[in-house]
Amino acid sequence: MIFVTLYVVLPLLDVLYAQENALSGPNRLDCVKASEQCMKEQGCSTKYRTMRQCVAGGKERNFSMVAGLEAQDECRSAIDAVKQSPLYNCRCKRGMKKEKNCLRIYWGIYQTLQGNDFLEDSPYETMNSRLSDMFRLAPIISGEPAVTRENNCLNAAKACNLNDTCKKYRSAYISPCTSRVSTAEVCNKRKCHKALRQFFDKVPPKHSYGMLFCSCPAGDQSACSERRRQTIVPVCSYEDKEKPNCLSLQASCKTNYICRSRLADFFANCQSEPRSLSGCLKENYADCLLSYSGLIGTVMTPNYLRSPKISVVPYCDCSSSVLHRQHLPPQSHPRVWERDRRGSVAAHASGADHHLHHHSFPEG
Repeated sequence: MIFVTLYVVLPLLDVLYAQENALSGPNRLDCVKASEQCMKEQGCSTKYRTMRQCVAGGKERNFSMVAGLEAQDECRSAIDAVKQSPLYNCRCKRGMKKEKNCLRIYWGIYQTLQGNDFLEDSPYETMNSRLSDMFRLAPIISGEPAVTRENNCLNAAKACNLNDTCKKYRSAYISPCTSRVSTAEVCNKRKCHKALRQFFDKVPPKHSYGMLFCSCPAGDQSACSERRRQTIVPVCSYEDKEKPNCLSLQASCKTNYICRSRLADFFANCQSEPRSLSGCLKENYADCLLSYSGLIGTVMTPNYLRSPKISVVPYCDCSSSVLHRQHLPPQSHPRVWERDRRGSVAAHASGADHHLHHHSFPEG
């Protein structure tokens, strides 16, 4: 019943998802267009170039290393001018053409204006509020107990094969994710990740989320949940020869514009709050679920664990970070950013109270 109701609701998501761009705000440009517009205006162009020169010199925080007070003032003046331009409020869209270039522009401006390296804000446009409401109304998210008698993960895979777009992009990631490249390498992980990102960015939500968040019947949890776990071909996209330290993995992620941005989006939308009814700071499963799916296809790719209860974690541990944990900024602590995502996914995939699925982050 839950999955049937979800499939009645999800076709509407495709329509609302397509309308997102038109409803995201009339004055906000994506960063590529904002940059192009700025470069056409001499005043903006000059200030923007000056700001980039200041940033390139590593002086974006206080400009104390810039030779002379006049040069320091010039840098500050350039930044103040950029704050008045369309660049200041620009964002990017997940899966957009020139996404990496858009994110490069965003982070160049953001790090200059914020003066730090924290991932506090998302570089992506926010979800359409009506799309969010549709997600919230789906009983598989709202907390109605799962009573399905069918293997809905199998049904979701069949439905994907009947949809040309889903079938095309699924085949596009299955191939690189399952093709061994050498005796030492089970696959080309970079190509696998890129193809997975395209699948979740391009395929209609009804089909992509139908496979990722499908519910399983009580009498067939093992086979059904394993099919769900295998959706992203974890042997290639998720697992590795050795399990890395979570902080090292996050540091590696932050050096890549795509991964850095998807992680920032996750931090922005999936912060936990134990005092809230849902366990989420923003009380919004939909944004968190989209952010979770955005991490798939990056070095921070999360996946379901083989467990009786629904648990999702990235492929890393904190076994060598005992001395560092107490000094971590709250949003960077793996236990914090993992908890709410898992609750949201659990609520979506099982229909059960997500508080029952809060477990400690694996310690090694």
